[in-house]
Amino acid sequence: MKIAFIHYHLKPGGVTTVIRQQIEAIQDDCEPIVLTGEKPEQFQIPVIHIPGIAYDRNNINSSSPEKTAEDIIRAIHHVWPDGCDIVHIHNPILAKNRNFLNVLKILHRKGFRLLLQIHDFAEDGRPFSYYPENYPENCHYCVINSRDHGILKNAGLRDQGLHLLPNMVNPIDRNSPECRLQNFVLYPVRAIRRKNIGEAILLSLFFQNNETLAVTLPPNSPMDMASYHGWKEYVALHQLPMMFEASARHDFSSLVCAAEFIMTTSISEGFGFSFLEPWTADQILWGRNLPEICMDFQQKGIRLENLYNRIKIPIDWLSREALFQAFQSTMEQSLKLFGYPVDTFDPVDGFQEFIQNDNLDFGMLSELFQKQVISHILASPENKRNLIAGNPFLSEINVSDQQSIVAHNKRVTLLSYNQSMYQKTLFRIYESVKNLPIVHAIDKEKLLFQFLTPARLNLLKWSVYEESRESSF
Repeated sequence: MKIAFIHYHLKPGGVTTVIRQQIEAIQDDCEPIVLTGEKPEQFQIPVIHIPGIAYDRNNINSSSPEKTAEDIIRAIHHVWPDGCDIVHIHNPILAKNRNFLNVLKILHRKGFRLLLQIHDFAEDGRPFSYYPENYPENCHYCVINSRDHGILKNAGLRDQGLHLLPNMVNPIDRNSPECRLQNFVLYPVRAIRRKNIGEAILLSLFFQNNETLAVTLPPNSPMDMASYHGWKEYVALHQLPMMFEASARHDFSSLVCAAEFIMTTSISEGFGFSFLEPWTADQILWGRNLPEICMDFQQKGIRLENLYNRIKIPIDWLSREALFQAFQSTMEQSLKLFGYPVDTFDPVDGFQEFIQNDNLDFGMLSELFQKQVISHILASPENKRNLIAGNPFLSEINVSDQQSIVAHNKRVTLLSYNQSMYQKTLFRIYESVKNLPIVHAIDKEKLLFQFLTPARLNLLKWSVYEESRESSF
């Protein structure tokens, strides 16, 4: 088969890694090319530069949808005079390029078979990446987890044209240089807001052996950088044992292998590599479970019973009025940005859903409130004991006797998420796209309100970052 991949760019990151893996999986049996808006210096197969595919600059695209579609068609026919079998597009429903949906609709009308692979939804807390127009109809869609499959099915897509393609997992290199850093717990992430750095700091207060918390990478985007600097200032102010940007000073694989254990506190994931990769380095994982994401792994046999689902916080540690105001303003702002009336939800009833009968989860809080909670714990041993009483697992951060779980999970990960399994699934999807016409469409309102609900309104994900006066904490 002749496969044309399309993505806005090929910069290092999650989507580019998936594209590389897909090419590796199919290149012995298919003819792949990549069309991208920003041509990299090196890539493993031919890359064709189409400027109209790139991210908009200052919300302006220099090319019309018609010209970009024409450039894509010309490029494909230059390689294959008879055209390609499938155009495989990654992350098309994030509005990084305001013309892109119309480009895809033109390609579809011209008879190209499209496979739209969704990694992220604008509806999931990204209103500035939201397209007001409808998503492409009568195309095949592909997702990376069962949660997203269910969400899109509820929004109108049919099983015959909606495919599940879990990512493959590459084992972490165990033959890495010796790590000079000792007695540390590693959170191997780029420290964007949804990775919930505040919760990692909270957990570090309960480490059993005075380990240092190490986080590997800083964020890239300005929206995340303000939060990141806020946490660095807070950690410095309170002299907490934490290392930021650890991978700038140490080899990444060495860090993973040398850590006492691996931590995750993320509140939102696409696929969830962090729940699988540590096992391949013979490391234990501890931290926050994401049941909607992890159910796929557990169905394969991965054991995650040592993870917790939430950290219950006494609501009287916070101002209920300030929390309500933050909830209300975030909900109203989100509704407005998505084009819905602010009174879509009753704020009082919605707030009760949010706080879950005063059973508030730390991971639902913005940085401002998270710092208040951490400061409560730092201020009083009694407060620390009270938090343990509501969350007994905080007194049991001890992973020394769980090597049987590590061996089991490593075996399941390598059997279930290897290249051979991935290749079979991908080829099966390609056959469906090539041979099965589909008639369906996404109901955008049904899609949005599966994400935007009071109970799911995570302030860390949905709210605008609010600077706090660190000295007051």
